[in-house]
Amino acid sequence: MTIAFQHWLLDKSSNEAWSKQLLGYARAAIAHGSWPAGTKLPSIRGLALQLQVSKFTVAELYEKLAAESLVVSRPGSGVYVAKVQPVAMLSEANAGQSALAGDVALMRQTLQRDNAVIKPGAGWLTPEWLPGAAIKQAMREVARQPQSLSDYGPAQGNVLLRRYLSERLAQLNIQAEPQQLLLTSSATHALDLCLRLYLKPGDAVLVDDPGFYNFFAVLRLHHLTILPLPRQQDGPDLPVLAALLTEHQPKAYLTNSVLSNPVGTCVSPQKAFAVLELLHQHQCLLLEDDIYADFEQQPAIRYASLTGLARGIYLGSLSKTISADLRVGYIAASPAQIASLTDLKLITGSSTSQSVERVVYQVLTGGAYRRHLEQLRKRLQEAMQQVIPQLKKRGFMLWHQPDAGYLLWLKLPSGVSANALTAMLERQHIILAPGGHFSLQPDADSFMRVNVTQCLNPKLWAALDTALSMIAVTQQPTQKLQLPRSQVGDR
Repeated sequence: MTIAFQHWLLDKSSNEAWSKQLLGYARAAIAHGSWPAGTKLPSIRGLALQLQVSKFTVAELYEKLAAESLVVSRPGSGVYVAKVQPVAMLSEANAGQSALAGDVALMRQTLQRDNAVIKPGAGWLTPEWLPGAAIKQAMREVARQPQSLSDYGPAQGNVLLRRYLSERLAQLNIQAEPQQLLLTSSATHALDLCLRLYLKPGDAVLVDDPGFYNFFAVLRLHHLTILPLPRQQDGPDLPVLAALLTEHQPKAYLTNSVLSNPVGTCVSPQKAFAVLELLHQHQCLLLEDDIYADFEQQPAIRYASLTGLARGIYLGSLSKTISADLRVGYIAASPAQIASLTDLKLITGSSTSQSVERVVYQVLTGGAYRRHLEQLRKRLQEAMQQVIPQLKKRGFMLWHQPDAGYLLWLKLPSGVSANALTAMLERQHIILAPGGHFSLQPDADSFMRVNVTQCLNPKLWAALDTALSMIAVTQQPTQKLQLPRSQVGDR
């Protein structure tokens, strides 16, 4: 069966390019089943004559359809509609086949591209919270610039962006010249480079607990020994830190110093000095992750702002407030450390995308970024004010009320299991983040992390109320039948 000529529609009076019209029409016809798999397309010459277009236009159309796997060319026979599998069958491998599935289960869930799914467990902001218009403008500006869009970038990353970051860090009292900065594809990439260079399998590493779940995953990936360090509201538990340093001699301490994920706390100046002194006494490397810096209302203390970069390595990211897709992270360290980390970056992944770095630099310096941050911080405060009362009304308790950001660490109502609640709401297409992802402590299942920007949908609260009611019913003790006193005596 061959697709008849009259089944091809082309409006030559339209301003839309003919090739684009034909491509859109063919895509729709194949997707809707109007052109079944195995149906033959007309010859290039025949269709060109029928539509009175050039053979090049038809040839280009067929090439694009073939590139999208919508048609298949059979030499000597012609071009046929391909058997198209549903996107869902093509999109993902079976996660159960991976030995690392448990470490990234939450990330896989929250990366689902389904608008019907509500994701309070996600750890990032959705596009409507980010500067989409500024990003598009920056892309247009970069495309007009004379630099290549197809060449490798500099080993340490775009020098203009590094100079900008140097100036920004100076505002946080962190002195780092551009040559002391290495751009990476993300903060996780930056951390991976540091772990590869400075640690070996079996080394002990201190990490905040509760802490960012991907910290635990990356440390396990490198076969490092994890030493959970209890996180208090003003920083790590000092007596426990001292004991762990003495007993285990860990090689590094990995921490969010500011707006720590998931608890949203910042280290106090007094505790920061004490931590630095203990780490120095035991020759323990500090890995300070500061990816939430731009959410702050007022700058807090950083470890690197107290001692400079002589005693530790500072990691940052530009993904949280600009784009989850245009990912740029960075490392600030001594010149010697940056030299070694740069070589490791080149060995394991070559240079990072200078086009992405130039777009991000354009966003940062285009004039709208400061206004974006001001509006974003205001919107996040409003979301906090809207969501926190709703949570408290349902019996959730805040472990700490953050001064900024969008994450909350919650104690669940008495007797409620985070894992059980997560399973119940998952059936309603709502993804939660139970505490076991963030803590190795015995009571982790009584906590969970939420993203307030994902809690503004009324459907969440209705589903949560239903689930909590069902849990409450199952918790009610069975009442023994009490007979009237006279009947008891009669018996």
